[in-house]
Amino acid sequence: MTGHPMTSRTILWRTFLYLCLAAATLVALFPLFWMVSSALRPEGQILAYPPRWLPATWTLENFAYILGRFAFARWWVNSIVVAGVSTALVLLLDSLAAYAFARLHFAGQRVLYIVVLSMLLVPIQVTIIPLYMLFAQVHLLDSLPAVLLPTTANVTGVFLLTQFFRNLPGELLDAARIDGASDLRIWWHIVLPVSRPVLSSVAIITVVSSWNSFLWPLLVAYSDASRTLPVGIAQFFGGESGVSGSAPQFGPAMAAACLATAPVIVAFLVLQRSFVRGVALSGLKG
Repeated sequence: MTGHPMTSRTILWRTFLYLCLAAATLVALFPLFWMVSSALRPEGQILAYPPRWLPATWTLENFAYILGRFAFARWWVNSIVVAGVSTALVLLLDSLAAYAFARLHFAGQRVLYIVVLSMLLVPIQVTIIPLYMLFAQVHLLDSLPAVLLPTTANVTGVFLLTQFFRNLPGELLDAARIDGASDLRIWWHIVLPVSRPVLSSVAIITVVSSWNSFLWPLLVAYSDASRTLPVGIAQFFGGESGVSGSAPQFGPAMAAACLATAPVIVAFLVLQRSFVRGVALSGLKG
């Protein structure tokens, strides 16, 4: 008898939480819904008042416009190359650095680790001018290397991987050393295979960051040959082909945003379980 009020209260509380989560989900998904809805309607209906949730006239003309009049496919390929290469390099360099911080012992290790983590406090705006001058001196401006090289080391990745590597069983690594394995071989054959969840987390963070990066590519990518999606899409809000003074093109911008968002959403849905598990395991123990 005494258990029924508590059970009912628990059910009501859980129902309330689920309703709150559902409401928060709808709020989070509404911008995506409005983006797709706007992309599938003529330009004249986007700013109509009162607004219509669904298009009165369904059309694909916005998608045809951006694919036919702009180098959208080139921007897409550039973004994929930048995100893919930068993610691969981040996983390589960050895992090496994290292994050194977590499993090796050398003079100044703790101080160096604190210095590396302190870079999280340095905003990108502080480094833009030195980086720009460096790439200008080596004649790499307006090229994909200029866009992706500054993103090939991620302090957040070093932190997550270091925390995960510290929690690995020491007996496993010691057994490998007794068998004559070098640290490089231990890192490649033992540490990385058991670190797939946290590596997936770092990969998702890096892909999303690289894919959405705007300020640095805007400064160093002048032509379609090196322009990425965020920079290319921005010109739709400057009017017809970026002509100053003309009205912004919301329909083509929303269509371009749909095509640019789809790969990131798919990647996250595929890797979300590994992402959550990697963040939990990297953890924040110890």
